[in-house]
Amino acid sequence: MEASGYAHDTFLSPFTWRYGSQPMRKIWSEVHKRRLLRRVWVALATAQHEAGLVTAEQLADLKAHQEDIDITRAREIEAEIHHDLMAEVRVYAEQCPIGGRIIHLGATSMDISDNVDVLRMREALDLLLAELAELLRTLTTQIEQRAGQVCMGFTHLQPAEPTTVGYRLAQYAQDLWMDYQTLQQVRNRLRGKGIKGAVGTSASYAVLLERIGISPASFEQRVMALLDLEPFMVATQVYPRKQDWTVLSALAGLAGSLYRFAFDLRLLQAPAFGEWSEPFGERQVGSSAMPFKRNPIHSENIDSLARLVASLPRIAWDNAAHSLLERTLDDSGNRREILPVAFLAVDEILHTATRILQDLRVYDVGIAHNLARYGVFAATERLLMTLVQRGADRQAMHEVIRRHAMTAWQTVMSGEDHNPLPELLASDPQIGAYLTPEEVFALLDASQHIGDAPERARKLARTIRTVLSDPS
Repeated sequence: MEASGYAHDTFLSPFTWRYGSQPMRKIWSEVHKRRLLRRVWVALATAQHEAGLVTAEQLADLKAHQEDIDITRAREIEAEIHHDLMAEVRVYAEQCPIGGRIIHLGATSMDISDNVDVLRMREALDLLLAELAELLRTLTTQIEQRAGQVCMGFTHLQPAEPTTVGYRLAQYAQDLWMDYQTLQQVRNRLRGKGIKGAVGTSASYAVLLERIGISPASFEQRVMALLDLEPFMVATQVYPRKQDWTVLSALAGLAGSLYRFAFDLRLLQAPAFGEWSEPFGERQVGSSAMPFKRNPIHSENIDSLARLVASLPRIAWDNAAHSLLERTLDDSGNRREILPVAFLAVDEILHTATRILQDLRVYDVGIAHNLARYGVFAATERLLMTLVQRGADRQAMHEVIRRHAMTAWQTVMSGEDHNPLPELLASDPQIGAYLTPEEVFALLDASQHIGDAPERARKLARTIRTVLSDPS
């Protein structure tokens, strides 16, 4: 074994060591899972002790050995009995000479493991929400700094009208703010299976409790209170698998928002745009064959992992839709993969996006060049509206402007840096009947054709900052 805790002489998931943070890996680790299993068993035994079913000594024995995780011994037992949860029960029982015989009393496996899965998802969502809040704060700073920096807007990947760098960033922030609110709602609505037995009827607990005068529902309420987890009102042997689909869909939504940001960044880093780029280290290598390359590898990685996350809700959908009658086991194998992978991938995406935004390169010269080259075409809208206000025929002026614009476009596309459109329009006699050349040149200044974009961008940034600083 290496110092990092894994060996490279066997298959390893890239999420074991390459993608995702150590805190997120810890949440989805086997050690943490088994600690949570024991936490549920102790909560169950605590409620049973309060009901008079378990002695104080038995409960104390379970608590004394709650942290004594022994995965090696559990795997030995599992190899023999082929039941992972019962293997953990037996390991725990071996360690507890007094309390071992009452571990798992009245429970079915999913009373324990399903509640553990929800506890882990809640921890993982809390971690992602904190990371997303940090990213949003970073993004709002960029928005505020660049709210008024005019740049060329593009629709259909063609020059359109001017916008601002801050307003473009605000589009990503708005999507991510929606994701933040969705994840918060999903987190707050998480429910455990509860303590309901083999098919969800609580029959085993009813037998245990019938002479004590405690209802199964009251008993469940006490156990779940000890876990600080609300249960579903009804469940089968498992909690409704639709909950997994809801969680993974929310994660896929967040991944989709950052996919869009990363894809746009990849476009803007291309020399044809030359406006933005992700940070590039002084000793970073862009290509093994082409030493000059500055590939957007971090943005590409975001998009790669986001595609993976986007595929996972479909598996969760199948698990939910195919959860036949009171339960089938055909979701078990893939849930061991899709839940941790979804969270670890989004964790990596968030960290990468935050690093990019903290050191986002914005090239003022490239932005100004594109605005000068293409902005005048968009500014003809201002010219047309002013001409009509001065009494000109809209349709006639539209044709005049269109004819000159097509001529200028051919010049620009031939490689000329200077756009001749302002001179062509200022010297046209039909336009000159309504506007002086000086007025035409002023109207064709595209930097003034951005509406209230800066104010809207700043307002969104303020709103996000205010709510994040005071969630109440």
